[in-house]
Amino acid sequence: MSESETERATEVEAEPASGGAVQPDETDETDEAGTGSDHDDVDDAPAPRVDRLKQLENEGDIAADYLEELLDIADLDGDLDMDVEGDRAAVSIVGADLNQLVGANGEVLDALQELTRLAVYRETGERSRLMLDISGYRANRREELIKLAEETIARVRESGEPVSLTPMTPFERKVVHDAVAAAGLSSESEGVEPRRYVVILAD
Repeated sequence: MSESETERATEVEAEPASGGAVQPDETDETDEAGTGSDHDDVDDAPAPRVDRLKQLENEGDIAADYLEELLDIADLDGDLDMDVEGDRAAVSIVGADLNQLVGANGEVLDALQELTRLAVYRETGERSRLMLDISGYRANRREELIKLAEETIARVRESGEPVSLTPMTPFERKVVHDAVAAAGLSSESEGVEPRRYVVILAD
């Protein structure tokens, strides 16, 4: 599997290493090609799906408890919304003034997501791919990135030359890779964190 294919299949996932440390890599965003597909044996399919759904709902509950405690400690008001998106738990915090929990370029949000995943791991003993959003930051950023990718794809097709984008987080690169793949082009990541960026390739 090529580097770009790996990133399209994965994004920021925290795997707790020995000593409880969180090791981020590019494993986030649901691999849509591998989720929601029907099992060949209809009779055998429902039970595993139900078990998995319960597991993800439990992850959301654990995450919500952790985040509620964090909000109380920080004396911040926020409403929590829990859901299951694809094959991951998703938790959103919405409040009047939570920008400090997002930070510049979502850096604080990314850190809180990793801490929340670690809290889930400590309760379940299993690695989590939970996605955390605060004040709609990730949803809004995804829309911006898809628009950027579409505009860049048009430039690449017109010029026949590859175009390099500015450095992005793993989450952002994954969104761009997916948009490029959906348009029928190829992309790859180059550089070293935190200056890693996406290159959209011509046909």
